[in-house]
Amino acid sequence: MADAERLRSQGLFVAEGRLIVARILEDPRYRVRAVLVNDASCRELATAFDRLSDDVSIFVADRRTILDLTGHDLHRGCLALVERPPATSAAAVLASAGTVVVLEAVSNADNVGGVFRNAAAFGAGVLLSPSCCDPLYRKAIRTSMGAALRVPFARLNDCPSGLVQVRAAGFTIAALTPRESAESLALFARRPRPDRMALLVGTEGSGLSARIAAAADHRVRIPISDVVDSLNVAVAVGIALHALRDPHLA
Repeated sequence: MADAERLRSQGLFVAEGRLIVARILEDPRYRVRAVLVNDASCRELATAFDRLSDDVSIFVADRRTILDLTGHDLHRGCLALVERPPATSAAAVLASAGTVVVLEAVSNADNVGGVFRNAAAFGAGVLLSPSCCDPLYRKAIRTSMGAALRVPFARLNDCPSGLVQVRAAGFTIAALTPRESAESLALFARRPRPDRMALLVGTEGSGLSARIAAAADHRVRIPISDVVDSLNVAVAVGIALHALRDPHLA
């Protein structure tokens, strides 16, 4: 629980919450190693646990014991230790999606989870720069409401040169930025939508790096009141994906 890097190095991740664990148990791509639950979660998930193989341990403990073991007052008293699926390539994500969100240096787990929830809502894939938070980090999965388990994602190992691969796959690249010089999202959305769209998004503090922004075909902003300097990154992605959504989703 406390060492995310150790989990990744062992090919594992931790899922938290009854809804998330139930979705994992329904998905044949994921293999559960062990489960830790309180009595209430054990009762609620009893039918789902029937899908587990006999070699998977189900540990049942009270709230105090779980807190002592994990150091966290867990959401609804339910954890699963899960094997990570094989990594998906950027090429595979690009081949399967008409829209992708490309995240640069978004390290906050809540923001990454929120972006994945929006991506699921609008049928987008996600590409992440090397410094982005792991989408299979416990908090990111929980914030995404399980979308991080379903949305196709991959790492772009080298940015901005990795964007060459995005453009070669036929994507028009738009950078989301609060700068006044950028075109407003409403005006940009009125244009004929490209068949394939990639949305570049940076971290809330510094935004996109100059090199990444320069690689875009378009720079687009969401006009907002001057009483705040920017929107939360997940909120901005949701607004932009809605405005630029694939017409087949309308």
